[in-house]
Amino acid sequence: MSKQYWIYHERQDALLCGQHALNNLVQQNAFSAGTLADIAGQLDQMELNYMAQNDEGGTSSKDYLKRIAEGSGNVDESGNFSIEVLRSALLSRFDLELPNIQQKGVGDKVEITEMEGFICNRSSHWFAIRKVNDRFYNLNSTIDRPEVISHFKLAAEMEALQNEGYSVFCVLDSLPPPCTSEAMMDMGLPQYWWKEQDLMSGKGSDATTRADQIDPWKGAGSGRRLDGKLSAGGRGNEKPVSSMSEEEMLAMALAASLEQPESAPSDSAFELAEEPAEGTTGAVRIQFRLPDGTRAVRRFSRSDRVGVIYAYVASKCSRQTIELRAGFPPKDIGSKKEATIEDAELAGEMIHGRYV
Repeated sequence: MSKQYWIYHERQDALLCGQHALNNLVQQNAFSAGTLADIAGQLDQMELNYMAQNDEGGTSSKDYLKRIAEGSGNVDESGNFSIEVLRSALLSRFDLELPNIQQKGVGDKVEITEMEGFICNRSSHWFAIRKVNDRFYNLNSTIDRPEVISHFKLAAEMEALQNEGYSVFCVLDSLPPPCTSEAMMDMGLPQYWWKEQDLMSGKGSDATTRADQIDPWKGAGSGRRLDGKLSAGGRGNEKPVSSMSEEEMLAMALAASLEQPESAPSDSAFELAEEPAEGTTGAVRIQFRLPDGTRAVRRFSRSDRVGVIYAYVASKCSRQTIELRAGFPPKDIGSKKEATIEDAELAGEMIHGRYV
């Protein structure tokens, strides 16, 4: 019996295409917006430290003060990340480099059809092209479903993109293997998995995803907020994210970040179970920046309620009242305590805590 391949294709959420491009490249939900924002902050601080040590006048120099006034050089208020953030994320998590395809010597090492993946960027938009089962797929987060690019057309497509002003970055080899089993699909969100057989047979709305047997984008444009809920009572006449202007997307993100949390049950109602072992089916990894400034990483079960996360943070800190935020822009998750970690889309997230 031949292997069944599944293609992972995250769709656009606000202006977080850089995050989706990385996840589509590695074929798993490996990076959250919060994690990338954290990397951006670290890079900003490294740049400032370098300027302080090397510019005449140090922290009082004109260049340093100008850099401070300009804000982050690695992420803007809309969630657009720099190439250095994407490169740093790939290097730290998968030990992969992401050189520009035009960089001297890169094209001499291997034919373009032998490369495993690409990240393309123009202005504020990023998208991935990935080889799965010896086929290249366009995994642009603004398109409805993965689209095949033939080996014959790949070089011409890349040339056309560069002529249109795109920068193309590549991964020569050693990307994580594509999904060929149910267990491997636990590394991604269920609604984003597509059965390759259906894509190749030309099925449209009947193409199979892991979440169900219908096209997961039939509800596109139904007012999906940055946190995944429906706005304005779930009406279906709001504009889909893919057709919004940058100003509209930014307004949506800011509205989500300012929304007041609903009342939530007490943390004492949730019991912290033993941490799942590495490799346990259904286990997910969550990173923390705790209220005292320390960092931690722990595994939970996808079916654990979000309140268990609060119980864990409380066990690591003094018993003061804590607030936890996740996502980008960071949003209070207190109203989601009764939801499962999977439903709250917190798998792989960076969660920031503070005392209140």
